[in-house]
Amino acid sequence: MSQEQPRRPYQAQDAGIRYGDVFPVGGDLADRPVAPRDAAMMQSAESMVFGHTPKGGAAAVMESAAARNEQRRAVGHSQSSDIPRDQGVTVTQTDIPGQPGYRLVTEYVAGQVLVHTNRLIVTSGAGNAAMWGDKVTIGEALEATAKTAGDKPVEPSDAAAIQAAESAATGVNTVLTNGVAAAAQAAVVTNTWADREDDETKLGDVRADAATRMPADKEATRQDAERVVGAEIRSSPNLEMRPGGVAATVAAAARLNEPNR
Repeated sequence: MSQEQPRRPYQAQDAGIRYGDVFPVGGDLADRPVAPRDAAMMQSAESMVFGHTPKGGAAAVMESAAARNEQRRAVGHSQSSDIPRDQGVTVTQTDIPGQPGYRLVTEYVAGQVLVHTNRLIVTSGAGNAAMWGDKVTIGEALEATAKTAGDKPVEPSDAAAIQAAESAATGVNTVLTNGVAAAAQAAVVTNTWADREDDETKLGDVRADAATRMPADKEATRQDAERVVGAEIRSSPNLEMRPGGVAATVAAAARLNEPNR
């Protein structure tokens, strides 16, 4: 009678998600599981460079993988992998000649490239930044303004620009109940009666979750940007755009979305 060969133990669950599963890396790093403290290190590095953790960046991918690994008990909550811990993580950005506002963003673990993209960095006068890659929707542009001008009180020109942006995204020409534009218009009224600037509603208060609050969304186009810019300028007492504001951010998103930019 033939003897049954012992089966190889199933180890996929124990191994967890490794760096080689989610990033184009090689060597020993590719076989290391993505651990929670690795993700925390990358998140800290991104925050130091950009002021926040961008969507689609290495930290976001690592956080998702680390959470899965922790759920599967492949890693502990306070664990780090030895190579990232010993050799570190790095985030760099370099201006791209001939493309104002665009920077080459590269994220490394142990000297190996995880993410290498061209991104449009939108900055306000205060130096706050929002970072995107690939195609950007109008809702995402509105959310980005919470980063670039989120500490500024909502003004009539902001509300007009938000209404134009919401209408462009949804195809609805009226203000939506409980929508972003309605919140902005209510903020303008509230701010009129505020005794102190600290009591005023800020842009960040009404647009941090714009993409999820709108019933529909779409990629920002040049025509959308022109519509939003016109609305903001017409409602501004100085007939100008706010630096890092709604119109400037939607216009930046539209430029990023243009083919052959």
